[in-house]
Amino acid sequence: MRAVVKYAMRCATRLVHRGVFAGVLIFAGTTAWGGTPATAWAQASGAPEQRLRQQQDELDKLRKERADLESKMAQLQRSARSLADEMNNLEAQRKATAQLVRALDQQLETINTEVLKAGSGLAKAESDLVNKRSALQRRMVDIYKRGSVYDVEAMLSAQSFAGLVARYKYLHELALHDRGLVRRVEGLRDQIISQRLLLVRLQDEVERNRAEKGREARRLTDLESRLQRNLSTVQRTATQTRERLTQLARAEAKVAGVIASLETVRRRAEMSPNARPAAPSSIRTSDLGKLDWPVDGTILYRFGRVINPNNTTTRWNGIGIGASVGTAVKSIAAGEVVLADNVGTYGPTVIVQHGGGDYSVYGSLARIDVRKGQQIPKGQPLGTVGATDPDLPPHLHFEIRPKGRSVDPLEWLRGQR
Repeated sequence: MRAVVKYAMRCATRLVHRGVFAGVLIFAGTTAWGGTPATAWAQASGAPEQRLRQQQDELDKLRKERADLESKMAQLQRSARSLADEMNNLEAQRKATAQLVRALDQQLETINTEVLKAGSGLAKAESDLVNKRSALQRRMVDIYKRGSVYDVEAMLSAQSFAGLVARYKYLHELALHDRGLVRRVEGLRDQIISQRLLLVRLQDEVERNRAEKGREARRLTDLESRLQRNLSTVQRTATQTRERLTQLARAEAKVAGVIASLETVRRRAEMSPNARPAAPSSIRTSDLGKLDWPVDGTILYRFGRVINPNNTTTRWNGIGIGASVGTAVKSIAAGEVVLADNVGTYGPTVIVQHGGGDYSVYGSLARIDVRKGQQIPKGQPLGTVGATDPDLPPHLHFEIRPKGRSVDPLEWLRGQR
C-alpha cells in the first residue's frame, strides 16, 4: 500500500509539474517560433502555394512564347523584311501579352482568395487561442491557489485503496487534460505563425503580381500603339505604292507609245513603193551575251515581276543597275537618238533606235548629254546616272527592245551578273 501511494505521488507530481511548466511558458507569452504545425494545417497551407506554382508555370510558358516572338521580330528587323510579317508578329505579341495580363488577373484573384481564407483562418485561430489561453490561465490560477502539494494531499486523504486509485485516475485525467490544453495552445500559436507567414508571402505575391501586371499593361499599350503605327505605315505605304505603280505604268506606256509610233512609221516607210532598203540593226543576234554594259554597277532589280516587301508586285521591262550619281552612261551600240526627254517616274530618259526595229532605253538619268535626232556611235556618253526614283538608290534603268518587244537585257550584256 505504501509503495503504491509513493508511485502515485511521483506520477501526479511529474504530471502536474509538466502541465504547470508548459502552461507558464504559454501564459508568459513565449514567442519562440519553434515547433511543427499540425499535419492538416500543413496540407492546407501548402494548397495555395501549389496553385500559385502551377499558375507561375503557365506564366513562364507565356513569357517564353513572347520572348520567342520578340527574338523573331529582332531577326525581321535585321533582315530585308515585309511590313506584313512585322504586323503579324506584333499581333502575335499583342495576343500573347494580353493572354499574360489575363493570366496575371487570374493569379491575382487566386491570391486574393487565399488572402481572405488565410485571414479568416488567422482570425479564427487567434480567437481560439484567446479562449484556450483564458482557460489555461484559469487552470493555472487554480493550481497556484491549491499549491504544489494539493494533489499529494488529495491522494493521501483517500479512505481506501479503491479511493486512492480513483483519485489517481482523476488526477491523471486532469493532467492529461492540462497537457492537451497546453498542446492545443502551442498548436494554435504555430498555426497563427504559419498563417501570418503565409499572409506575408501572399502579400508579397500581390505586390509582385501588381507590379508585373503594370509592366505588362504598359507593354500591351506600347504594342497596340506600335501595331497602330505600323498599320498606318502599311496603309500609307500601300497608297504610295499604288500611286508609284500608276506612275510607272504611265512612264512605261509613254516609252512603249514612243517606240510603237516609231515602229508604225518605220513599217509604213518599208511598205512604201519607193522605199529604200532599211539599214540593218547595229544589234545582231551574234551580240547575245557580248554587249558592253551601259554603266558598271550592281543589279537592283531584274526583268519581270518583282514582289515588293509590302506584298505588291512591280512589273519591270528592264533592269536597274545601281551606280553613283554622276557616273557616265554609254550607248551599247550605234544608232539614232529618238527620245531625249523627261518621262515621268523614269525621269530624264534617252531612247536610241539601232535600226531594224531594235531599241535601247536609258532611264533615271541625272543629265542628258545628247539631243533628239543625233546619230551616235557605240560607247557614246548619253548622260549620267541619277536618283529620280525616291524608293530606290541612284541607278540606271536599262531596257533592250528588239523589234519593239521587251526582253531581259541581261541576256544581251557581256558576262551576265
